[in-house]
Amino acid sequence: MGLLDKITFRKRDPDPPEAIDLVPGGVRILWPGGAEVTIPFVSLRDACPCAECVDEHTGKKLVDLASIPPDVRPEQILPVGNYAVQFHWSDGHSTGIYSWRTLRDASGLAD
Repeated sequence: MGLLDKITFRKRDPDPPEAIDLVPGGVRILWPGGAEVTIPFVSLRDACPCAECVDEHTGKKLVDLASIPPDVRPEQILPVGNYAVQFHWSDGHSTGIYSWRTLRDASGLAD
């Protein structure tokens, strides 16, 4: 067994989206290579990775989908460095930082 057999390599973070746009009912994301996905607002709000929504130690979701207003929508999308965006939601929630990995996973796309 060699050294490389003992090392676990972390999956490389995906390249940033080419575009993120609000469209009726969802957030449209255009990924490099041409994959285009529209994630419904409620699904994206449900995917929030912040400590209010996901237990930091166990990874267990803390927010029930039923508690998210069905008409929730982003009121603002802000860039976070070169690795993420932050949504300010109409339900007052704004602490989640959606990395490219989080958005890619929410898009349902395999790497």
